Amino acid sequence: MTTGNVLTIFVLIVMIFAADALWFHWGLPVFIGKQFVAFVEYLSFWR
Repeated sequence: MTTGNVLTIFVLIVMIFAADALWFHWGLPVFIGKQFVAFVEYLSFWR
């Protein structure tokens, strides 16, 4: 991955979170946190 690609993806992710916080109020950080916890619990099952 080139630096330009990384910066583009980073800016897009930041813009999505900013749009969520300012306009949409979807609660993306909470949703992603809950999905991460579920994924960690799923992985701990296979340990």
